[in-house]
Amino acid sequence: MNFEENLKGKKIILTGGSRGIGLSILEKFYSYNSKVLIIGSNYENLLIVKEKYPNILIEKLNLEDHNKIIENFSVYIEKLGGLDILVNNAGVTKDNLAIRMNLEEWNKVININLTSGFLLSQQAIKFMIKNKKGSIINISSVVGHTGNVGQVNYSSSKSGLVSMSKTLAREYAKKNIRINCVSPGFIETDMTNSLRDEHKIKLLEQIPMGKMGNSEDVANVVTFLASDYSNYITGETIHINGGMYMS
Repeated sequence: MNFEENLKGKKIILTGGSRGIGLSILEKFYSYNSKVLIIGSNYENLLIVKEKYPNILIEKLNLEDHNKIIENFSVYIEKLGGLDILVNNAGVTKDNLAIRMNLEEWNKVININLTSGFLLSQQAIKFMIKNKKGSIINISSVVGHTGNVGQVNYSSSKSGLVSMSKTLAREYAKKNIRINCVSPGFIETDMTNSLRDEHKIKLLEQIPMGKMGNSEDVANVVTFLASDYSNYITGETIHINGGMYMS
């Protein structure tokens, strides 16, 4: 059985699927004929993606509105006709040095990157227990393992996703629910493309492979973890960083 046969018809909820890594993940699932619902805060971006991939479902949701996550999740499952896979990809940055970081900058990043990931996972697990199977993939970051100057909020949120995934994996392994993390390093996106050349050179010096990855590199691993090809893998973090960080 190939990936297309394995993931065909699988029902997937994906957050932050309208650009960057999330869009590549969506495209990969779409190519395998999965049924995908993407959640985003920018409805115009969602409509643009919907126009290109007409078979997807789109839902506007501010992931800071934690009560709405809990209220709406069963509606999303109903629209999909079930749920096999959850991918927590959405994330934001509000960079600042620690002594200058205000509470709003801290809370916004933690609330969207970590707390919403917990709540979405919690709601998904409730359904997956009844369904007796499921896979959750959380998108972390290399800075969640190494730290990064000016990103104490972001690195904390991404590190938290790793610890959360390990704990949830232990709690629900016997229920046939797998929870894993993917930790990208420096990936070619709109954000990295805007960096100055001298900054890119410094970044590349930190990467043993001497090159940045691309969003499809991440999407390939996500679809593997979503598929039955990884049915004995749980509680793991797969690093996609060209050797920048090795655990």
